[in-house]
Amino acid sequence: MAVYTILSDQDVEFIREAFGLGAIMTFKGIAEGVQNSNYFLETEDARYILTIYEAMTEVAELPFFLGATEWAAKHDLPTALPIHTKSGDLTLNLNGKTLALCSFLKGFSPKTPNVNQVKSAGIALAKLHLALENYPNKRSNDLGPKAWPKMWDVIAEDADKFETGVKKLIDEDLKEIAQNWPQNLPSGFIHADLFPDNVLYVGDEVSGLIDFYFGANDFFAYDLAIMLNAWCFLPLGREFDLTKGRALISGYESIRPLNESEKSAMPLLARGAALRFFLTRMKDWLRPDDGAIVTKKDPKEYSSRLAFHRAAQSLFDYGG
Repeated sequence: MAVYTILSDQDVEFIREAFGLGAIMTFKGIAEGVQNSNYFLETEDARYILTIYEAMTEVAELPFFLGATEWAAKHDLPTALPIHTKSGDLTLNLNGKTLALCSFLKGFSPKTPNVNQVKSAGIALAKLHLALENYPNKRSNDLGPKAWPKMWDVIAEDADKFETGVKKLIDEDLKEIAQNWPQNLPSGFIHADLFPDNVLYVGDEVSGLIDFYFGANDFFAYDLAIMLNAWCFLPLGREFDLTKGRALISGYESIRPLNESEKSAMPLLARGAALRFFLTRMKDWLRPDDGAIVTKKDPKEYSSRLAFHRAAQSLFDYGG
């Protein structure tokens, strides 16, 4: 569950008035998410998601994230449309915290997407890349390769207590990534966190892309590599599902074909993507409990996936 901030009746009325909403019919917390507090809000006319940004979110970067979501929605992608206040702002301050209101998207997030759903997600990612090609705002990827050695320095001494032998392997990963990471692949806005729980479906078709709060400018193929990790492995194992990998890649390439440099770089990009999530999960795992009701995700899921990527030789190993 991720509701850190509890709102009073007076707070809810302040929000309703600020956004010029009609009478509120339903207002309840949402038991998903990690970083922020989320509420479902329904009026007589429409449904919304209210997000209250907690300490883990950099408020100064919200114009980039919300702007990207709005840009995508206005280019006919299935993304939530941010609602402006009556003053024309995308955000609202309440009791020292910043919040935003976005349109509600229909659909559900399957825990184990089927092959057709995986293909639809690949199509949606490619459409997102193309739709935001001219998005004017820029943001560097602060969880990209330059950040990984610093993240590792903080947690490396505890690594072998967590999983025997992992320190040596991660040291080698970082060295090889630093030496061989590509420099000139096609780039632009990437979602950088398009896991199955950030994609909504009606049937097998994507009905919503949500949670743009890791969005940044980086390689398009790296975004696809993140999805190969998140969508195409069996849970808690090293086994890669070639059928789903093929579906994801073919779906993506049906909209935006990969060039030869992107294809050649995929094993290293996928390895880097797995390393990124291993590091952030391990950091969270080792962090003392702070009272927040948040489920910590097991880093071993990604250390297992790293083993697969170390052996991969080409896009063919991923179903391409």
